Amino acid sequence: MDSTRSSPSEGTGISPKSRLRLSIGRRPADLAKLLVASGLLTLSVLLVLVPANPVEVAIYQQLGRIPAISDPVWVVLVWLGSWAGIAGVTAVAMYFGWIRVALLCAGSGVLTWGLAQVMHQVLPARAVPAPIFEPPGGFPFPSSEVAIVTVLAVVAAPYLGGPARRVGWGLTVLVGVAVVHLGVQLPLDTVGGALLGWGVGMLCHLVWGAPGRKVSQHVIFGELELAGLKPVSIVALRHRLLVPREFAVRTGDGRTLLVKVVRRMSRRAGPWYKIKRLLTLLDVQDEPRLSTPHHEVEHEAYVTLLAERAGVRTPQVVLACDVKHAPALLVVGQVRGRRLSEMRGDDVDDELLAAIWAQLAALAGARIAHHDLRAKNILVDDENRPWLLSFTFSHAGADEARCAQDLAEAMLSLATVVGTERTVSTAIRELPAEQLAAALRNLVPLALPRRIRNQAPHGRFLLPELREALADGLGLPIPGFRSPVRPITVIGLLLIAAAVYLLLPELSSMGAVLTAVQHANWVWLGVAVATGFLAILLSSISVQGSSRVPLPFWQTLLVQVAAAFTGRTTPSGAGFFGINVVYMERLGLRRRVAVGVTLLNQAGTGAVAFVVAVFGVFAVGLSGTFTNLSIPTDWPVVVAVVAVLVVAVVVVASPFGRRRIVAPSVEVGRELLETLRHPVRALQLFGGALGYLVVSGLGLAASLAALHPDFSWVAVTVVFIIGNTLGHLVPSPGGLGAVEAVLLAGLGAIGVPATAAITAVLISRLLTYWLPVLPGILVFRYLQHRGVI
Repeated sequence: MDSTRSSPSEGTGISPKSRLRLSIGRRPADLAKLLVASGLLTLSVLLVLVPANPVEVAIYQQLGRIPAISDPVWVVLVWLGSWAGIAGVTAVAMYFGWIRVALLCAGSGVLTWGLAQVMHQVLPARAVPAPIFEPPGGFPFPSSEVAIVTVLAVVAAPYLGGPARRVGWGLTVLVGVAVVHLGVQLPLDTVGGALLGWGVGMLCHLVWGAPGRKVSQHVIFGELELAGLKPVSIVALRHRLLVPREFAVRTGDGRTLLVKVVRRMSRRAGPWYKIKRLLTLLDVQDEPRLSTPHHEVEHEAYVTLLAERAGVRTPQVVLACDVKHAPALLVVGQVRGRRLSEMRGDDVDDELLAAIWAQLAALAGARIAHHDLRAKNILVDDENRPWLLSFTFSHAGADEARCAQDLAEAMLSLATVVGTERTVSTAIRELPAEQLAAALRNLVPLALPRRIRNQAPHGRFLLPELREALADGLGLPIPGFRSPVRPITVIGLLLIAAAVYLLLPELSSMGAVLTAVQHANWVWLGVAVATGFLAILLSSISVQGSSRVPLPFWQTLLVQVAAAFTGRTTPSGAGFFGINVVYMERLGLRRRVAVGVTLLNQAGTGAVAFVVAVFGVFAVGLSGTFTNLSIPTDWPVVVAVVAVLVVAVVVVASPFGRRRIVAPSVEVGRELLETLRHPVRALQLFGGALGYLVVSGLGLAASLAALHPDFSWVAVTVVFIIGNTLGHLVPSPGGLGAVEAVLLAGLGAIGVPATAAITAVLISRLLTYWLPVLPGILVFRYLQHRGVI
């Protein structure tokens, strides 16, 4: 394996200039960057129309205090952003024979200077406070010097490589500091200049292309020749977006090689996936980091060789290299056969399944975690033997937790092809029970990457069925619920709570709020605490009414107390769903039934809240309680409301909306109507939900009564139901921040003084909502110890 070769030698038939020319092309990402630069530049133009803010002025003054002895250096840096800089870069490029780079730098530099001059004429000069020195004519926007340096760096970087890009952006920052220090520009002007230069540079890449954007068969052919592989022919295989390109190469000795071209890092995870991993139910470890596509290629080749040495059947690694002006290459021997994802379940016999489990056992025995065991990465050759492919996400030296997650991924992948029953039965027959028990704990959505779960887009309950079948086969209980609350979650929750409880009193007066708390009626505060725990009792009754299978009262009540901990400390109440689903699974209900019960309970509570809110608003409105309520009717508000309604209709009418919104809503609606046919269940579900909402609203009223006795209890209860429902739509733990804001607006609309409203909302949320979290932690641990969850 050769991982160091980066450029061809003399006589390979492809010169460095030809290699660069063949790699010039365009990519959609440049268009996205151009749009981002245009949007940010537009936003900065809008900021220019208002006076400079104190922060910008302070930065200007601080940079102006740099010792004057360094002024010659700053003056030279400013020259780089002038005609002298454009001419100098163009001359250097011409001297080294880079004609294309010279022409692009000259053209883009002149275009950027011209656009900056046009903006100077169109936009008004920026004014600053009197004590600050202002040049004649004011501060022009944007900075032409910074714009020119930026565009030269952006245009030349693809031709000169990564170091040139870093040097270019470093010079951009230094030129920005120079123009501010010398009193020529304000900080926002330099930001605008950088955005203008970046946008023009991206426009040049879109129009004329840039190196490293295309994969040429000639370049790959020449690189393989350089490596001594004697290629005869090369054919591009089917290519999909965001997937590395592949080529089939025939060599002079009759071999067929598979060349994988890695242009971008495949090992990437979006922010939503990372957030979910922070809240995962298991201690799932993240995939190891890689730095560049070349590093990714080397890593895959290295782990593939380790797997081959351990007896795992995988294609032979022939070459791994980095190519100048082209992406990194990984060359392996091609194995003829079919991907497991292309086979039907009837085509996969038990002998093949046993061989697959043997390969996975050998992989785990070598402490290698594949982490991408999709069915497409298992190849079955003409002799019905399995081969493991694509070790891009692999990890050498894996611990037991990583290997267990690997096995869980493989089980789900096989179940999508041969079904749950055959997957579980063959796995139990071929693998030790200890390994399968560890994999069982990883068969949860948050422990598996989306690329694994998406193999069964129409099998929504495949993962729960696989988990239940494996638990039954091993004679083990379904894995218990583990708290999704992690230290990072607790820290974030405390920070948000501190912000809310410190900033909201500033709307009135912190001193007035503290005085109101000191003079509060402690009897009413005790009533508020009692309403918080009584609401949990009524919530457990509502959960019982949601299930067709009778649920034990005391256990259900204790689970709801524990849910006060897991549900109120996780975004969107994820912990509430998780703990109730696992509790019902432990009682013998199937996963889909448990999920249905939980969704029905939430739908019933939402329906009751909607009905109470509608009738309550009209009833309170008729009584004349809303003294300070005003609904904005200006045309921007009307346009915004109409736009939101149009977008909502379009989304609901789309195939996605019909599949993900309409169909589940219709199903839940039918369940609610079915519940009405059973009076006892209906009374439990709807009566419990109504009691939960009303009692919780009375908790807010009791907190307000401890401070300000003159108000309408009915109106406050209606305000709470509306505020609690709307506030929890925000995906923050317990609706923190959003609920408080809506409640304050509602109390203000019914005429409650600001100080009393703020104090009552904060006290109520603390005593009725967050205080039950403390006993919830103790009950949660107790239920875990007893095996209830």
